[in-house]
Amino acid sequence: MVTKPRGGREPCRVLALADDLSGAAETAAALRLPGRIVLGPAPAAPPAGGEALVLDLDTRQLPADEAARIVRETVRAAATGTVLIKKTDSLLRGNLAAEAAAYARGAAGLVIAPALPVAGRTVRDGVVRLRGTPLHATDAWRAESRPVPSSVAAALGDLRTAVVPLGAVRSSRPELTGRLRDLMAAGLSPVCDAETDADLDAVVAAALPLGPDVRLMGTGGLAAALGRVLGPVADGADVPSPREPVRPDRPLLVVVGTAEPTAVAQIAQLTEAGARHTALPAALLAEAGPALSFPVDAHGITVVSVDNSPGFLTGSARRVVAGLARAVAAVPYPADLVLTGGETARRVLDALGVTRLHPVGQIHHGAVHCRTDDGRSVVTRPGSYGDTGSLLRIARALRPVHPAVPGDRPAVPGVGSVAPVPPPSVSSVPQGEVL
Repeated sequence: MVTKPRGGREPCRVLALADDLSGAAETAAALRLPGRIVLGPAPAAPPAGGEALVLDLDTRQLPADEAARIVRETVRAAATGTVLIKKTDSLLRGNLAAEAAAYARGAAGLVIAPALPVAGRTVRDGVVRLRGTPLHATDAWRAESRPVPSSVAAALGDLRTAVVPLGAVRSSRPELTGRLRDLMAAGLSPVCDAETDADLDAVVAAALPLGPDVRLMGTGGLAAALGRVLGPVADGADVPSPREPVRPDRPLLVVVGTAEPTAVAQIAQLTEAGARHTALPAALLAEAGPALSFPVDAHGITVVSVDNSPGFLTGSARRVVAGLARAVAAVPYPADLVLTGGETARRVLDALGVTRLHPVGQIHHGAVHCRTDDGRSVVTRPGSYGDTGSLLRIARALRPVHPAVPGDRPAVPGVGSVAPVPPPSVSSVPQGEVL
């Protein structure tokens, strides 16, 4: 496939950087360009013309200075002429200030557009809004240890910024390009308001003529705009679709590593349809030692989550998710995987030795279907995405004939429960920290 930007220019190569795996997968699906996802931060072969390389730098949970170093070194190694886009969290979480400063170093300018209209996350007057409510007036940061920023500029720390209001974004393309150029010439990084996908398209269309030394930073919404503006043209092939054949002979294992309240209802829909659910105790997962085991349905769908009902030990989130990843990796049969939460997804794939994913398509926004090199299906999804039917919809996409099976089917031999694992309980999904 050859991907040519509109206007007849030569095919672009795109390098996208993300700070966690679910964000990397979301970006790859949004770009809709042929390419791959690499579980970094180790360097990878650069993308060819018309392709995208999406790197999961795995920096979300790192100290800020270490995250900045990784971003800086990755950008420095990027091939000349590559279009760069840095994926940011739509709720402004992570090492945003440190990574933005490192990403901006050496660039002719940095254009920032953190809106994600498809998820109801817009930017007006430089303030992120969740369905109209300013981010700092919501509870979206309930699991964060730091105060919620009052604006995009506040989240970016010492980076010098200037708001590009909605009226300017919706002006003519030459006017918007000129405004971006003038701000960057003054040493300022434009923060663009946006409420619709068309607004994001306008930002990308105005920024690209400024050259590849001007870098983009925003959510999966901005990545999707980049894909649309580049205007993929297929030569005898299409971007893969989520309807490619699946392997229903494998067990399907749904790993829920998120504390979002919607996870409770999502698991409930799967169990009502016949999936088997086990909640592993957080305290045992956090301990070093042999991996916990749990029953896996050989013919249907198994859900495994974290039981935090006794209370979550402060600072143990990373140990718990590492224990959950060890438990999944110990399943002695290859399974297709649904992984919720970027940290959970990355730790599970690390435990399985997976270093590369090939995007197939998107089941719903943020729920991205990929394949491993050995043909296993992997769906990743941010913990905060999806309505109550999200997991059931994903399961039905991967198992279109039998989306779930009765719980009395035999489990995979040799995969048992370790005492004291409580009986399956939907209500025991963790409510404290996002894993």
